[in-house]
Amino acid sequence: VEMSPAIVSEIFSLMILYNLAVANGEKNFLKIMKRCLSCGKKQKKLTVFLLFFSRRTQSLHGPSPVTTFGPKACMLKNPKAVMHIQDPASQRLTWNKPPKSVLVIKKIQDVSLLQPFKELCIFLTEQKNMIVYVERKVLEDPAIANDESFVAVKKNFCTFREDFDDLSNRVDFIICLGGDGTLLYASSLFQESVPPVMAFHLGSLGFLTPFNFDTYQSQVTQVIEGNAAIILRSRLKVKVVKESREKSKTKDKNLIITNGDDEPSRKTMQYQVLNEVVVDRGPSSYLSNVDLFLDGHLITTVQGDGVIVSTPTGSTAYAVAAGASMIHPNVPAILITPICPHSLSFRPIVVPAGVELKIMLSREARNNAWVSFDGRKRQEIGHGDSITITTSCFPVPSICFRDPVNDWFESLAQCLHWNVRKKQSHLSSEEEEEF
Repeated sequence: VEMSPAIVSEIFSLMILYNLAVANGEKNFLKIMKRCLSCGKKQKKLTVFLLFFSRRTQSLHGPSPVTTFGPKACMLKNPKAVMHIQDPASQRLTWNKPPKSVLVIKKIQDVSLLQPFKELCIFLTEQKNMIVYVERKVLEDPAIANDESFVAVKKNFCTFREDFDDLSNRVDFIICLGGDGTLLYASSLFQESVPPVMAFHLGSLGFLTPFNFDTYQSQVTQVIEGNAAIILRSRLKVKVVKESREKSKTKDKNLIITNGDDEPSRKTMQYQVLNEVVVDRGPSSYLSNVDLFLDGHLITTVQGDGVIVSTPTGSTAYAVAAGASMIHPNVPAILITPICPHSLSFRPIVVPAGVELKIMLSREARNNAWVSFDGRKRQEIGHGDSITITTSCFPVPSICFRDPVNDWFESLAQCLHWNVRKKQSHLSSEEEEEF
């Protein structure tokens, strides 16, 4: 196609805007497509070029394209070389500016966490002069609301409500008090860039919570000073598209109503998932029957109780109970694990992090399926609905106790008792002579 200099300039500007849109999310991309469609015929021919690259957002779990976590945190870069294969131990936290605000997530309705929560908040406000954000429902707990000695501290708190308030540019880092579920909940509060997360083990399992609360003052001080290792836990970007069958009363912050001119109204919901997406048969007595596509190609049909699509972090959760291998969080991958498949040859598989997965109900399916995201937002999936899964560009930067490798193996040993067995006794001198 012959193009004038003006058209070439317009194309380059569209490409630059496209790259910015990919970094900032799909909302800005819609503006670019409208601008592209308003151009002349020659530019419209090149819309196909942009549409090809808009198929999905890819990321291989490294710090690029998102290099900041929250308003002030970022990764300490190695100036010596560009590392295509990065040593996990080299991932260090640093601050562009000193952190001033912290979000404290506490497990709700757990009496054992009241005293640690109060001690931590007093330490952060009085000794570190931090702005503390807490959930409004935490302060409504009678044990906290009726504590007169805690009144002066509560006055300095900033509160928020899930599904209503945006914390993206307010919080510098996060402290979780509880178990693994508390960390999963903290991840769900941030649909894009996530501030660094420091998780204290005050729950039942604690695979994702490496810190003990006994030494919280020194540990928190190290994090504020920027002296900490981090691990980037990749998340899954999930888009659920549902055909409109009836008027929905669902109030979801992730809900987007699509009402095109040539198609019936559809509902699109987007989620960021840290552990896994689970598609199962729900209450039905029949096998689930769903088609699994990879980059647009049908690779298999899952017949069984369901299928788990998990991150490396989620490989040690539901997936490992279903027979999957355990994958270190630094490995860029997506894990596909069937749940009780009606086939002896259907084994779990690992696919590259950059692919796009799509799950739809098979035409031969006798019943609908159900989907959940990190065990939450459970909903029914019918014929014509689709679930699209890719690796998100917004990982969760988890602060390590030692480093990503040692922390992971420590969790395997302490929480899952990996490779624990009675040691074989040595041979006696007489037995050695026989051999």
